[in-house]
Amino acid sequence: MEEAKEAAKGAVSGRLAACVNIVQIASIYTWKGKIEEAEEFLAIYKTTNAKAANLRKFIESRHSYEVPEIITLDANGVSKKYMDWLVEGTK
Repeated sequence: MEEAKEAAKGAVSGRLAACVNIVQIASIYTWKGKIEEAEEFLAIYKTTNAKAANLRKFIESRHSYEVPEIITLDANGVSKKYMDWLVEGTK
């Protein structure tokens, strides 16, 4: 949790993201030929397309995993008010 919070604070204070949600999850996955199970923290960074590449680099440079999961989703259908807030938060 501390690693996730520190990265989130850095991204928000650096204006790479307007908001980050962090959720504790249980993960079951394969790693180097073995099935692993771990408690992890899913962080959802809310940013603009213009900031996405720099945010990815920021996360990769601070993440403790050899292969961090970074997935980009488009925010289709969000309200103009929300998008305005998002843009303002990443200026």
